[in-house]
Order: sequence, then C-alpha cells, then structure tokens
Amino acid sequence: KSAYFPFHTWLPRAHSAAPAHVSALMSGVIHKAGIYGILRFTLLMGTPEAWMGWCILAFSMVSAFMGVLYTATQRDLKRLLGYSSTENVGIAGIGIGVGYLGLCWHQPSLVALGFSGAILHVLNHALFKCLLFYAAGAVYRMTHVVDLERLGGLLKKMPQTGGFFLIGALAISALPPFNGFVSEFLIYAGLFNASVSEPWAKAAFVLAAACLALIGAVSVLSMTRAFGVAFLGTARDSAVVCEGEAPRSMRVSMAIHAAGVLLLGAFPVLGLRWVSESVGRFFQSGGQSSQAVHARKELEALTRPLSW
Repeated sequence: KSAYFPFHTWLPRAHSAAPAHVSALMSGVIHKAGIYGILRFTLLMGTPEAWMGWCILAFSMVSAFMGVLYTATQRDLKRLLGYSSTENVGIAGIGIGVGYLGLCWHQPSLVALGFSGAILHVLNHALFKCLLFYAAGAVYRMTHVVDLERLGGLLKKMPQTGGFFLIGALAISALPPFNGFVSEFLIYAGLFNASVSEPWAKAAFVLAAACLALIGAVSVLSMTRAFGVAFLGTARDSAVVCEGEAPRSMRVSMAIHAAGVLLLGAFPVLGLRWVSESVGRFFQSGGQSSQAVHARKELEALTRPLSW
C-alpha cells in the first residue's frame, strides 16, 4: 500500500493513467495509508525489538535508493513524480526505523527525532507532491503533453505554473528554506545523534546517512532535469502548442499548497507542534511517557535556528 520497492509497480502506472487531481490525492493521501498502518501497528505491539528497527531501516534505504534511480530516468512527467513517491516513503521509513531503535534502546531523543522526522515528512510530502502534480496537470491542460522530450520553453507562457513547480521541486529535493529540508534534517539528526557503543551500529547509521545524502543528490538531479527540460530553453517539438497560462482555479490550488510548503519551511516549530501529539503516543507505547516533554523541548531547540 505504501508503494515500497519492490511492491511499487502499481503506483507509477496509476499516476500515468489518472487525472492530475486524482494523482495528487493518491500520492498525497491514499498511499500514505500504508505508513499509517505501520505506525498504528507499532502502537499496538509496545516496545519493538532491535531487529525490527534494522529491518525497516534497511528496507527503507533500498526503497528510497531504487525509487530515486527510477525517478531520474523517466521521460513521462507524471510517471517521474510517481516514482519519487517510492523514494519519499523510503525516507519516511528511515525515520520510522530510527524511532524503532530509539524505543528499543530507551533513547527518548532518538524516538523523538525518528518519528517526528517520519511523520512530518509524510505531511510535507503531501504538500509538495500535490503541488507538483497540480503543476503537471496544468502543463497537460495547456499543452496536452507530459512527455519531457517534447516539452520546452513553457516558462515564457506559463510563468506562474513554472514558479509553483520550481517551489515544489526545491521542496522535494530537501533544500532550505522549504519544508522537505526540515523533516529530512530531523532524520539526519537522529542518525548522527544515536548513542550506541557497538562500532557496527555506528557504521550502519553513518551508512544510512550517506545513503540519504546520495538520494538527496540524485533527487536534485532529477528535479533539475524535469524543470529545466519542461520550462526552460526552447520548445523541442513544433507540434506541441502551449495555449497560455493555466486557469485561475488551477493556480489557486497550487498557490495554497505552495504557501503550506513555505510556511512549514520557514517555521518548522509549527510543523513539530502539529505532529507532537502523534509522536507522544510512541513514548507511551514504549513506556517512556515521562521523558516525552523533555524530548519535545530538545526538538524545538534543535529546529528553532532553522526558522526565519
């Protein structure tokens, strides 16, 4: 349901066939039900064992890595965005794996960083991925094409749509000051702040952080390619005619999501407050409820310098 690799093949096919607003609903909400199921099951089973956290961490790293590789090779704009969902659920899964290990090792800061990063990334992904799908839908509405090899120079006739797509592309690439950076920053902080004595565990966390950095770099590459080919330069196919800027109703939808992307990027404490109640439930299930308040204060102190 979450479209983890190798169970992801249904999602890009569905995105390439569905209308843009349905693709946004699927990517932003529906396939997140799988992540929700994992988190709910975690609350039911209490304190997990260490092997569960390592399995989720490893599985998520593979999923994110394979998802971003598929993303970088697509020429269908909507299919490209569909594969990036596999990448981003993998990133959220890395945070869940860190949270699992924090519960097992009784490290409240690790629990807070892992689960906060994961849940906040799910929320952030819903915002910037819906924005990108709305922009892709606007491109299709005005050109009747989503093939990157046939598009080009759209920024001249669709400057607002191009601007909204650029905001979503920067956010999904986890670049500051957009919301995707905040949630991935929390996951990085969890990977680098784990207090473990075993050398192999430290090496595994460093490897996960390096893998996450590589995933981010390839994501920047794929989004740069998508925006550059579609909106910059000159038209590639004379048969493709852009009818002008997207209708106002489509631009309003994009503007609302772009505002959410910028708001959570500029004020990360606001996003943490939205997810703090959900994260607190994991402290209760792991028998660490007395330390939840202290962990939340540490989180806010960690993200406060990121605010404008």
